[in-house]
Amino acid sequence: MKWEKTITTEKEYEESLARLSKIFVADPDSAEGMEAELLVTLIEKYEKEHYPIALPDPIEAIKETMDRKGLKDKDLIPAIGSKTTVSLVLNRKRTLTIEMIRNLSALLKLPVEVLIQPYELDGKQEKVRV
Repeated sequence: MKWEKTITTEKEYEESLARLSKIFVADPDSAEGMEAELLVTLIEKYEKEHYPIALPDPIEAIKETMDRKGLKDKDLIPAIGSKTTVSLVLNRKRTLTIEMIRNLSALLKLPVEVLIQPYELDGKQEKVRV
């Protein structure tokens, strides 16, 4: 298959993956190396369009980031408010407000896009409160 256009079908995608696996370790300055670089770009574009990766649940993202950074619930008080409010949010009893999202994004270095998503709260889908 010639790589003159973007990948548009599942068959072309599979063929591209197969070809890339054969030439992946080629010298980057060789013809095969340049082909591999092009294939990586085309495959990534196809995967973004056809196999998008969902953003993580906001509360899980907060908890994982806290764990990774060695933070405790009390460390979120400046971003969320009180110890009680932190507990309510982390236990899905209360939704994040816009102000909390801004503060948590700055404190934890999490993208706002992750924090602003709707998430399960006491068994029902909740929206961000203003």
